[in-house]
Amino acid sequence: MKFSANDVGSGAAMKIASRQSASRKYLHLIRAGLLGAALLLTGATDQVPVSFGTAGGDAWDFSKSVDITVPKGRCDQIVVTSPGSAVTLPAKQGRTHARISLQPGDNQVRAECRQNGVERGSAQQSWNVRLRNTPTALVDTSENSRGVTLSAQRSLPAPVRGSAIAAYEWRARDDNPAPLAGLPANGARIEFSDVPPDGEYYVTVKVTDGNGRADEATVMLRAQGGTLRTVDAQHDHAAWIDRAVVYGVVPTLFGPRGLADVTARLDQLRELGVTALWLSPITESPPGDFGYAVTDYFRIRQSVGDERKLRELVQAAHTRGIRVIIDFVPNHLSDQHAYFADSVRRERSSPYFSFFARGRDGKAEHYFDWSNLKNLNYANPEVQRLVIEAFAYWVREFDVDGFRVDAAWGPKQRAPEFWPRWRAELKRIKPDLFLLAEASARDPYYGRHGFDAAYDWTGKLGEWAWRDAFEDKPNTARRLRSAIEASASGDVLVFRFLDNNDTGPRFRSRHGVGRTRVAAAMLLTLPGIPGIYTGEEVGAAYEPYKDARQIAWDDAYGLQHWYKRLIALRQEHPALRSREIRMLDVADGQNVLAYLRVAGTPSNNVLVLLSYGKSPAQMSIPHDIIEKLSGGSLSDLLTGEEIGIDGNIRLDGETVRILKPR
Repeated sequence: MKFSANDVGSGAAMKIASRQSASRKYLHLIRAGLLGAALLLTGATDQVPVSFGTAGGDAWDFSKSVDITVPKGRCDQIVVTSPGSAVTLPAKQGRTHARISLQPGDNQVRAECRQNGVERGSAQQSWNVRLRNTPTALVDTSENSRGVTLSAQRSLPAPVRGSAIAAYEWRARDDNPAPLAGLPANGARIEFSDVPPDGEYYVTVKVTDGNGRADEATVMLRAQGGTLRTVDAQHDHAAWIDRAVVYGVVPTLFGPRGLADVTARLDQLRELGVTALWLSPITESPPGDFGYAVTDYFRIRQSVGDERKLRELVQAAHTRGIRVIIDFVPNHLSDQHAYFADSVRRERSSPYFSFFARGRDGKAEHYFDWSNLKNLNYANPEVQRLVIEAFAYWVREFDVDGFRVDAAWGPKQRAPEFWPRWRAELKRIKPDLFLLAEASARDPYYGRHGFDAAYDWTGKLGEWAWRDAFEDKPNTARRLRSAIEASASGDVLVFRFLDNNDTGPRFRSRHGVGRTRVAAAMLLTLPGIPGIYTGEEVGAAYEPYKDARQIAWDDAYGLQHWYKRLIALRQEHPALRSREIRMLDVADGQNVLAYLRVAGTPSNNVLVLLSYGKSPAQMSIPHDIIEKLSGGSLSDLLTGEEIGIDGNIRLDGETVRILKPR
């Protein structure tokens, strides 16, 4: 421990002993994590020669601007050292700044006060850099008359002590529909001239630098009709997303073991026809919280399981052809998160004070009455890096297949440039990820700036597009038609649902079994991505935020077979998955929703008739629609019944007809 020359004089031995004791005290506090900015004082009553403006802590960048405070006349130079840099500054009274370089892991940073070349005192702090220090694999794609070329020459060195890329290793992903000629391969560039069978193909490159550090990136190629093409993952998505039937999972409602109980029911979910699971938030949150009050982006909540159970679930789901997406919360952190707690305790001296969006009064901001959920400050580059690293962690470590992004509208309002940057990084790692925004599909921003799908909301934040239709029973069909037509104009796939985590009491509880059957048929025959929520297929009655009891899977209302049949029809008939829909006019007084689903030739078109009324109704098919159905009779895909289309079609109350030319 050093002391300045002015410390020597009358009573020096007593002073030195006192200061040594104080120094040991501060070092103890540093090691205990209780004092991030330790001050090595020149005397118990002396003025502090130099101090840091904030405590140390986690860093989400490899360089950092640190504030340093210097009292008047104590120093003529400040020397700031870190494992990656040394900066000398002229000592100005008050606060000054230094940009320092950091390395991965722990970094001891020291600021020395010097006068006439002699150290007068110092301050220390510690930064723990949470980022990976690896190269960044980048793949450029091009097409020419010979085929497709992939090049990884633009890959970037590691940010700290970077070295040139020494090896490039190319391989095909295991789930490709067929082998790709020429793989595996080495070298910065590879070419594909042979065209494989139709389908989507994934090629991964691993780049390794001279220090053995490695990174991977994957690109998607599409073979169709004898041609192999590259796919722009920034503006296109994998074909599985268009075919997806998403099942929302609250793990604790599956059983006391959480994730393990979900894994145990995978065969039943596959038999139902589910192609993707959406897990409600599994990251760490306070006891009893549903999961949206995040206290650690990188840890699994103990009440749902652990890392091993999540890996087992993902692997078992993939074996059955089911994808797994997780609910993720980038808009805010819990007020119990360590970063926010530190900002409350230290206020502006906290390294995390600027991690949270704040008003002019310095108070952390939140939306609505979410007083325990503090908005992140997306103007801070470290926050953006933290969030991207958190998303990427679950892809790299657990091979998840996408994210339902909670309150995606929040970061869009505060930093609209963020979502495209986020998508580029995630799709670089895994281009077939499904990125779903909890935001209105009617806003063109989401389809153009990072997301594959968005919610079936109105233009009002959080308002379910179908809510008013079902609350006003006599006009259900008319109101539903208006809502469907409004959503059809968007640039993004629409995620549709009858139940989710925010719809309160379940649809069956509010509207009865008959109306549930009709609404489920609508859900599964419209353009977009249908979502089914925990227990919906058995008519379970609960409220997600209030009830924690396990679902009874006994299908007391006879809905399970109905959902299974509808899902099977959606997968079997391309018209029910297409984006083409034509709404049919219905006579006044007939509470019937009617639409034609179009795909390919007229013989593949499907006519859907949904009677929401309690009384029988008559549906007259327009002549031009008859022509589009290419025939004189239709087959009801639900019952097998043959129906003529030269006149009216009778519908009983709360009845569904899904009709296709014979």
